[in-house]
Amino acid sequence: MYFDNTHLRHVMLYEYRKGKSAAQATRDIRSTYGDEALVERTKQKWFAKFRTGNFGLDDEPREGRPETLDDADLEALLEEDPGQTVRELAEQLGLGLATVDRHLHKLGKVNKTGKWVPHKLTEVNKNQRLTTCISLAAKQKKKSFLHRIVTGDESWVYYENPAPKRQWLDPGMPAQSTPKPNMHGKKALLCIWWDQKGILYYELLQPGETVTAERYAAQLNRLSEEIDRKRPFTGKGKRNTILLHDNAKPHVAKATRQTIEELGWEVLAHPAYSPDLAPSDYHLFLGLKTFLREKHFKTLENLQNSIDEYFGSKNEDFFWKGIHDLPNRWEKVIAADGDYFD
Repeated sequence: MYFDNTHLRHVMLYEYRKGKSAAQATRDIRSTYGDEALVERTKQKWFAKFRTGNFGLDDEPREGRPETLDDADLEALLEEDPGQTVRELAEQLGLGLATVDRHLHKLGKVNKTGKWVPHKLTEVNKNQRLTTCISLAAKQKKKSFLHRIVTGDESWVYYENPAPKRQWLDPGMPAQSTPKPNMHGKKALLCIWWDQKGILYYELLQPGETVTAERYAAQLNRLSEEIDRKRPFTGKGKRNTILLHDNAKPHVAKATRQTIEELGWEVLAHPAYSPDLAPSDYHLFLGLKTFLREKHFKTLENLQNSIDEYFGSKNEDFFWKGIHDLPNRWEKVIAADGDYFD
């Protein structure tokens, strides 16, 4: 279908003067003229031009590639979509990659990846986090217990692992959060437990399998066997294991509580909605997902081999750091009055 470019530019200017964003204007235009009427680069270019106060609708003549860049044009494009690559920005501005990259750094922009926000905390949530962290910090200062912690959790691992999009932002500005990819893609559930010395036990469930209270209780019994095998107890009396896990339903079910009581373990207090206080979340899984980034697997065996490779590459210092960062995180929660900290 033929599109009159001058007419579409008039429509874009009309939408702009109505206060519409570039994204809203694109939707309106495509709903009337069809999806092929307006390409992304064209929309970005003209809205960036309008923001500078230039409402001329004719193409500006130029010979070859311009060597100068108006920083206001670049800022306007980034305001519309900070997730654009240097190449995408260069194409819209008609400039070379080096020129755009130089101006990005001149403006003080830094390239960041958005982080996930786990939950919008209520005042009750914040108070629970604050109270728990005050108690744990005081207990740790009185007598260290970090060496007794065994921590575990579950996490989905995916067969397809695209890299998250990075964004150009001013220093100190948080990157925009984006939906997690592959939420409905092929995946398997990783169940893992570890301590300050390394991995104790893990299972990679078949695709479609999840954790029930009965399965979790059985896993804890298997974990107990692995602890005895990998960490022979040479002290007097009995081993004083402290289990750190979150409040997922299988973790607090009656069958689980009964199993933990039979094993003689203590459970460390853990406030709800606090992945920033769970070593598996803030340390182990974070590194694993970075390692799996841009990797693609056809079989569960291939995925498990890659996970084995990751864990095998980590020395004891890696696991020690993950556990021993807890007191620092408790103090940060206290300083933030129970809220999430940066």
